[in-house]
Order: sequence, then structure tokens, then C-alpha cells
Amino acid sequence: MNPGPFIEDIILKFSRRGMERLRPYLSERYCEDAAKEILSWQRGPVLLATGFYVAGHAETDGPAGTVVLAKALQKLGFAPFVLTDENCSHYFEPEGLDTIYMSYEEGEDFCLSLLADLQPVGLISIERCGRNAEGDYANMHGESIRSHTAQIDRLFDAAYGKVPTIGVGDGGNEIGMGNLADVIEQELSLVPCRTKTDRLVIATVSNWGAYGIAAYLQILSGVPVFPPVEEVESYLARTVALGSVDGMSEENVCRVDGFSLAESEEVYAALQRAVTSCTAPSGIRE
Repeated sequence: MNPGPFIEDIILKFSRRGMERLRPYLSERYCEDAAKEILSWQRGPVLLATGFYVAGHAETDGPAGTVVLAKALQKLGFAPFVLTDENCSHYFEPEGLDTIYMSYEEGEDFCLSLLADLQPVGLISIERCGRNAEGDYANMHGESIRSHTAQIDRLFDAAYGKVPTIGVGDGGNEIGMGNLADVIEQELSLVPCRTKTDRLVIATVSNWGAYGIAAYLQILSGVPVFPPVEEVESYLARTVALGSVDGMSEENVCRVDGFSLAESEEVYAALQRAVTSCTAPSGIRE
């Protein structure tokens, strides 16, 4: 059974920030394309960037999706490294994930050294702010968050065309949205991130986009990498205990982008059903 475009439909459910208006500008199976891209990589180090500053903390969107995808990569034989800044301090180490912190002061030299030293086979960004056409880092309200945002986007700029890159976003100001910058500016009337990636995954919530990639990784490989929802929610609760906030309300609660746990569970359950019905018995599905 071919998984078809329905996972893309699932991760765009409840869309209210215009992401569905960007879909015609991507391939029909853009999330599957990202998963196929990952499975084509030689097994080795993969850098996963995340962490979006909101009201003094990292928001709840991004880290959970990063953990799901990083652990999926581990099971597929990759060596994942999470790249973030101090806003996500202690979010990933307890999950057994190697974590690299970039300070606010570091720039292109740090990124070039990281690429040279780690020699990653791929880069993935999940809900990570990038510079816009005005050279600033801005939140969903257009307010500058430059002083609280490490310049991780420079890593993706340096790697573009040399190391495969994937961006996951849900608003227009995230790494990877540079692929559709002109469209975003016209359709969503905001100043988009200018950083491009080889593959772009859009979703109503970036976590859901990462879950969609993980779902396709299991469908395509037959390797059980898609975790139970209880594991994901337990991790989300731990980040909230560390201070993480809902990006919409800026409240320290177990919501993501204003969506309740029940709404997130509905999306996750739909992905789980897709995985269960379509997972190959073995090998990579073409």
C-alpha cells in the first residue's frame, strides 16, 4: 500500500496561519520526499537544530519533534547531534542525545568549524528562527528576538549546496522558508526567513511536521521508529517543567502553538494509524 499524500493532509490539519496556502508550491508528497532524502544519506552524523525563543524561554514547539526525529535517526543507524542555544538547556541530554550549544555571540566561524569537525551527512532544522530579508530574527508578531537567538541559520547557509538540508516550519520565519520567500511575502504578508534548505516541510505545528517525517521513515524502511504518544507527551511535560511555554499564549502549559493536548493527540493518532496500515515488512519502500 502506498502511503499517498494523506500524511501531508494530517500535519496540515487545523491550519490557521496560512500554511495550506503554501502547499501548492511544494511537491504533493513533500514530507515523504524529506524522509526519502534522509534514507538516501550515508549513515553518519546528522545535526538537528531547534529552539525558538518566546517570552524568556524556549517554546514547546520544536524540541519534541526534534527528539522524536533524532531517536528515529538513531534507530536507522545515524549519529544525531542536537544544535541549539541556552534557551533549551538540559532539554536533550536526559534523552541520551548529544547536544551542542551555540552562544549568542558566535557566528559564521563557529558554523564553519562545526561543519569541518563533525562532517555531518545532513542537517535538519525543526522550528528554528532564521534571519529575514531585513537581516533580523523576528517572532510571529514581527518583533526582534535577535538578542535571544543564536545564529544557527548561518550553519544552513554555509552548508547549502554542500551538505543536504531539510527545514521544518509552520509560520514563515523559520529556517527553510527561504525556499518560498516570495510566496510567503505575498500570501502571508510577512517578512519571511531568507535561509533556504534542499527540502522544506510545512505543517500547522512544526512538531507535527517532524512527526510526519518520522512516520514516513517507518513506512519507507519498515524499522519501528515512530514512538507511542505517551512517550511524546511525557517529554513535552518535562520541557514545560523546565520552563518551556506555549508559543501562542506564552503560558507555561502543555500546549503547542495554542493547540490542546487533545488536538495534538488527534493528529498523532491519525499519523499512528497511517504508520500501522502502511509500514513495510522489511526494507525501504520506493
